Amino acid sequence: MEPAILRNYIGGRWEASASASVLDVHNPASGQVIARVPLSTAEEVGRAVAAAKEAFPEWRETPAVVRARAMFRLKALMEEHFEELARTVTIEHGKILDEARGEVRRAIENVEVAAGVPSLLMGYNAEDIAAGIDEECLLQPVGVFCCVAPFNFPAMVPFWFLPYAIACGNTYIVKPSEICPISQNRLFELLDAIDLPPGVVNLVNGSKEVVDALLAHPDVAGVSFVGSTPVGRYIYATAAAHGKRAQCQAGAKNALVVMPDAPLGPTVAAILTSAFGTAGQRCLAGALVLAVGEIYEPLKERLVEAAARLKVGDGLDESVQMGPVISRKALERIHGYIEKGLAEGALLLLDGRKVRVEGYPDGYFIGPTVFDRVRPEMTIAREEIFGPVLGLIPVSDFEEALRIIEDLPYGNAASLFTASGKYAREFKYRVRCGNIGINIGIAAPIATFPFAGMKESFFGDLHGQGRDAIQFFTDRKVVITRWF
Repeated sequence: MEPAILRNYIGGRWEASASASVLDVHNPASGQVIARVPLSTAEEVGRAVAAAKEAFPEWRETPAVVRARAMFRLKALMEEHFEELARTVTIEHGKILDEARGEVRRAIENVEVAAGVPSLLMGYNAEDIAAGIDEECLLQPVGVFCCVAPFNFPAMVPFWFLPYAIACGNTYIVKPSEICPISQNRLFELLDAIDLPPGVVNLVNGSKEVVDALLAHPDVAGVSFVGSTPVGRYIYATAAAHGKRAQCQAGAKNALVVMPDAPLGPTVAAILTSAFGTAGQRCLAGALVLAVGEIYEPLKERLVEAAARLKVGDGLDESVQMGPVISRKALERIHGYIEKGLAEGALLLLDGRKVRVEGYPDGYFIGPTVFDRVRPEMTIAREEIFGPVLGLIPVSDFEEALRIIEDLPYGNAASLFTASGKYAREFKYRVRCGNIGINIGIAAPIATFPFAGMKESFFGDLHGQGRDAIQFFTDRKVVITRWF
């Protein structure tokens, strides 16, 4: 069958894009074209914004408890279609089914938190701030918001934002990743089934033209973005130039510090999951291991041995432990970084380029790759590779490890493996990263906490998820009252 061309969802209706430009969407395991995504036009963005703007006054006046019931209906449908959604993520992204299930579960958890909006929207007040005068602070929705989504968590990431935005009384537009748009299109079919008023949620497929049209549109109040640092910086600057709110979660180079007292077994298991889960295409992926003192050699031996045993293949196979990377272009980029590491003098202990998956000659597969003798100034130690490439750096002590982390341009995540409460406290107190793990390889905040980030890993001041999301999607109105 000819792969279907995805449609936009505007004003409560599915419609074909008027654009003649389409991109193929590939299954990364097979290379097969599984859908086609239209590169929608600025005119279609304008109609989506107009629909969202028209829907806002009535939706804003809808009681918060009624908006919360829509979140409960959405949660029920996502639970009902849980396995289907997970399989869709695996087919279009490549991650293994267990990882896809975890992604869908995190999306659902954000819907659950947003369902608590009647309490989360409560303001505060003070009586008698002066004689006979009271003061109160109200949290009110703002208007039309949008999301520019990444490919690596196509189902979850828009749900760091959308449920909170609409539960707070705003209206919303999602621009899915043009590389992985199918999951979000399927989720909008579920959103269509919960009887939201037309225009409350909208989806416009496309690429940069759609993003620029959203950023420039005077009726869009704010944008949420997750992706690379160069694009995050561009979106943040462009949104600010047009007077919009922006929260831009960006790139990463996450370090995992292993102290001499760390238990090797659970530490190695945590590092493997961090570095090679979702084929390293996670903004929380461990990319550097800073091994302190005498633990370096035994840790290196155990890590390489365990990484070499990981089974690479189609994520739909439940026995597979690591799927492909997202595209041929990504595969070639990762190969280029491996060559760069070799040219700069790093020692390749495990070469994932040698991996072959029987029956999948056209898949975008690369196995776990481990470099030894990495120096902090090397390209592979400083730039985000976004693939299953791990660099090992021996360090003399805890202070040297902290200096290396401080010198990195990114501040997304960092983890420490130790049995020492003293070092754990020092680490979380001093390290300038937004998400800190103590004996945790993937420091992923649950939905009630913000997904943080510092330095060049975040542009903005309010993050996705939890109370940060409520603040981002509301404005504070202060009322001072005196009655004569």
